[in-house]
Amino acid sequence: MDVFAQRIVGWHASTSKQVDLVMTPLRIAMWQREREGNPVSPGDLINHRDAGSQYTALRLTEHIALEGIVPSIGIVGDALDIALMETINGLYKTECMRATVFHADPFRTLADVEFATASWVDWYNNRRVHSSVGILTPVQFAMLHYEALSREPEPTK
Repeated sequence: MDVFAQRIVGWHASTSKQVDLVMTPLRIAMWQREREGNPVSPGDLINHRDAGSQYTALRLTEHIALEGIVPSIGIVGDALDIALMETINGLYKTECMRATVFHADPFRTLADVEFATASWVDWYNNRRVHSSVGILTPVQFAMLHYEALSREPEPTK
């Protein structure tokens, strides 16, 4: 999650809680930033995470360090450290998982979950407006931000 723009920048579905469950979205997010012309410089990002085994794995810790991302791990049992992600997870479960299960065929495969998730993330990022980013979608907000950064400053008089 890009906290600044409220944009979901990477996700991954899995049947296990191995480290790839969290490494894949991180790699996707970094690739997406590069692809959009907004690469990340060392020290620009903070990776907030909880104390689950996939988040404390040495492989993830080393990858975060190599990318120049500042690690931030919460206190065990304190959901406030990652409150935004807890909120997003709740929205995802309510708006995507439960809505799909009750109003359509239940998920039969991991591919079904991936398809539903991709659709929900697309809607969340591109069509759902957020009051925290000026009643814009996360994609619109991020685009306006990066456009403003790339504009030449007006000469002072």
